[in-house]
Amino acid sequence: MSYAAHTFTIPELKGISRTTIDEHIKLYEGYVKHANLILEKIEQYAGDETKVYDIGELRRRFAFEYDGMRNHEIYFSSLEGGATALDASRALASAINARYGSFDAMISKVTALALTRGIGWAVVWFDAATGALVENWVDEQHLGQLNGAHPIVMVDVWEHSYVADYLPSGKKKYVEDYLANINWNVVADRYDAAAKCAIA
Repeated sequence: MSYAAHTFTIPELKGISRTTIDEHIKLYEGYVKHANLILEKIEQYAGDETKVYDIGELRRRFAFEYDGMRNHEIYFSSLEGGATALDASRALASAINARYGSFDAMISKVTALALTRGIGWAVVWFDAATGALVENWVDEQHLGQLNGAHPIVMVDVWEHSYVADYLPSGKKKYVEDYLANINWNVVADRYDAAAKCAIA
């Protein structure tokens, strides 16, 4: 088994430069590469009792590389097609209103979450067990992922995602611009797919 990097078609964005996107995609491709390298190394070590601890550490590292790969795929795909408002008739719009009261209130909540100190991700999830949206912080790439929940929106707030365009002090402006650049139809489609996994 191996993973292949996706190709993203991302237009010019408000505030986030083409250079930043191109460099960021290279980092994403690194996660794909290293997820594959880890799987290859585990296979190579299989059956060797002297490598049991090495395999254990590789499996722990795999979560970091794998989640880094998947997190970025959601992050970049949300930008494809350019900034597009959420259609009020979509199921996601109803879910947002039910959970946050309004789209703008959700944006404010996610923006505040994204200002959590440290590196990581601000994430809005579909909780398959309750059918509701829930937001939380994911440290690095993998610490804080919610078991059984499906990520709908992922805002990368590692410094590499914004410092070249915004400087360290511009984190809030970057988050605002990222959310404004999202194609919410893409996110609504992702929500629809996740909602099919709801636990009855």
